[in-house]
Amino acid sequence: MLFTKKLRDRVRSGEITCSVRIWKQPRVKVGGRYALVPGEIEVETIDELELADITPELARRSGFKGVIDLLKTAQHGRGRRIFLVRFHYLAP
Repeated sequence: MLFTKKLRDRVRSGEITCSVRIWKQPRVKVGGRYALVPGEIEVETIDELELADITPELARRSGFKGVIDLLKTAQHGRGRRIFLVRFHYLAP
């Protein structure tokens, strides 16, 4: 799972523990570990959402100013399914 540069330190600090992704299908799995140098994140849960489920509060918890800001970053490829990925950072 990749994060924009502006979010990485906040993920490492534990401030951000979830991410909204728009994919064709999940690209991560529960229990999977993904590099976020110098450590990694471990996925706790993946839930499929509807567009209406993306609230301003969820956008802020994901590290964005609002829903539109989040949606500009969340789109990955041609997917249309929305996933909420919850995770925690593991320091090396």
